Amino acid sequence: MGRRTYIVAQVEPLDVDGVRTTEVGTALWLLGFLGLLPFWGALQESGRTWWLWTCLAGFGLGLCGLEYCRRRRKERAALQADR
Repeated sequence: MGRRTYIVAQVEPLDVDGVRTTEVGTALWLLGFLGLLPFWGALQESGRTWWLWTCLAGFGLGLCGLEYCRRRRKERAALQADR
């Protein structure tokens, strides 16, 4: 489709290993869970208790992802030290 020119900005990534991003996301899931907890009765009456469990599952999976990212960061640091 003709000649196209793409301009790519020379921007460094903010979070290469993903630890900070995973920490923030996990904390937000926990805050969502804690924020919905006082409304347990209203959620149960309207059939929306799954909102609460979704937040709890997001927090649990976030903890697993956080451990994965931390291990990956340590391995990458070890590889950089070997070079």
